[in-house]
Amino acid sequence: MCEIKIIMMKILCTTSSFNANNFPSDYEVIMNPFKRKLTEEEVIGLIKEHEPDGMIAGVEPLTRKVLETSDKLKVISRCGVGLDSVDMQAASDRKILVFNTPDVPVKPVAELTVGMIFCIVRGIGSLNSGIKKGSWIRSTGGLVAEKTIGIIGCGRIGSRVASLLEPTGAKLIGFDPYIQNHSLCKMVSFEYLLTNSDVISLHIPLTPENNNLLNAESLKKTRPGTIIINNSRGGLVDENALYELLKSGHLGGAGMDVFLTEPYFGPFTELENVILTPHIGSSAGNSRVEMETSAINNLVTGLNNFVLNH
Repeated sequence: MCEIKIIMMKILCTTSSFNANNFPSDYEVIMNPFKRKLTEEEVIGLIKEHEPDGMIAGVEPLTRKVLETSDKLKVISRCGVGLDSVDMQAASDRKILVFNTPDVPVKPVAELTVGMIFCIVRGIGSLNSGIKKGSWIRSTGGLVAEKTIGIIGCGRIGSRVASLLEPTGAKLIGFDPYIQNHSLCKMVSFEYLLTNSDVISLHIPLTPENNNLLNAESLKKTRPGTIIINNSRGGLVDENALYELLKSGHLGGAGMDVFLTEPYFGPFTELENVILTPHIGSSAGNSRVEMETSAINNLVTGLNNFVLNH
């Protein structure tokens, strides 16, 4: 009598952090050994080594070069909202199903954004640091209620930010090429938002068209003292230009949860008027568990559909 050997499907988890205990027991799971954002070559190396059937992905570059590494890969499940790190055309060409978890990060990212705005407008970070260093400088900061908040990208997260800020009485304006009317934000042009905002907050995916959207030219058009918040993607802001305009005093402050290179230990760490967090926007409370569960469910659904159709 022949023994039937059951071959477990392999899952490669390339996101920098994930609870391996959440996976069903009938999958072989390979975790990211570097515990950080992977480079293109590192992803290729892991795919070649393990030949996964499915992937749980973070924000590492899943380019055409990466996706062409394996003929076995059937499903990519993004643990997060953005799909800008995945070459969607290449995935389609290779019949790879791609999923994301667009709803779960909305509340935590929006709350982090609003928290940064309040912290910078009132100068809470520098005041806290000053007391810990032995000073007692009673700088009062400003009022969010008196600010014009410019939201670039008025989708799920941008709209949630607007809904949290609306009770303060702040003036809310928005720019989004896909949205003409918004219930909370007055929709304006990109140029108008740049020149009329006290705070500019980014809530858009990274695409070739908007790479370095906030560069030296656009940032110099902002009002003196403008605050920049980026909790979306590092490539949306020219970090060198942002640093120079913060250091010169043209910009009043910045809040950043995302960077071109992560972990980040660059010159922004020297500036008192900058709030930095280690890419934790979607990780508050139960949201990380919900997002990971959703990502696994999407992956299992995709793999089951593949099995049923083949």
